[in-house]
Amino acid sequence: MRILLIRHAEPDYTHDSLTEKGRLEAELLSRRMIQYEIRDFYVSPLGRARETADYTLSKLGRKAEVLPWMAEFRGRCPSPVPGRPDISWDYPPLIWTSFPDAMDPVKWIDNPIFDRGNVREIWKETTDGADQLMARYGFRKSGPIWLSEHNTTDTIAIFCHFAIGMAFLSYLMDLSPLLLWHRILCLPSSVTEVVTEERIQGQVSFRATKIGDTAHLESAGERRSPAGLFPECYTGIDSTDPAVNGGDFSRNP
Repeated sequence: MRILLIRHAEPDYTHDSLTEKGRLEAELLSRRMIQYEIRDFYVSPLGRARETADYTLSKLGRKAEVLPWMAEFRGRCPSPVPGRPDISWDYPPLIWTSFPDAMDPVKWIDNPIFDRGNVREIWKETTDGADQLMARYGFRKSGPIWLSEHNTTDTIAIFCHFAIGMAFLSYLMDLSPLLLWHRILCLPSSVTEVVTEERIQGQVSFRATKIGDTAHLESAGERRSPAGLFPECYTGIDSTDPAVNGGDFSRNP
């Protein structure tokens, strides 16, 4: 089985839609996506993901099923850093790396910092949603692996958001989401591909063959959007800030 996780194109967070550049990114992405043989399409309920998906779906005459739990990772708890947002997946490096068992795929959620807020609730919503989705294709999680009596070569595509995409990926691959949230950034309209590997019949693991791939932008000479990335040199400004959205802190292309 192959799963394509597609982050929405450059967002206009204020209006939950796409910027003019984002619409161009979604168009370039659609030209790539129609080359795949995709069995099923899924999409977040949020506008920026649905608008991104529409470019591909309209070309194919297809529809996507909305997955409510894919509406970004909404877990919040008070930030340990004064003045920082209460976003559980956006802590500075010296904070999250100091959490006991931060790298453990099971114990990371037991940190006392999550006693307040809804991070545990949203994490359970995420894992329950993942279990239900994978069950449709005959997969059942068993510790670090997935069990499947009839693995397939089918492809599914999910148009979603960075944090929820990494949360889903971490659950598939039995990793702590803190590791993926803070060590990887999938830029807008990027494609992450994971495939099943069945070394022992009936026992499946997932391996990433592409992470945050933006070949559709680079081949067209279109610059990558930095949305979600702090600048390489310190400014104190997150590029998701609407005031700087659309700036370019990334290398060309």
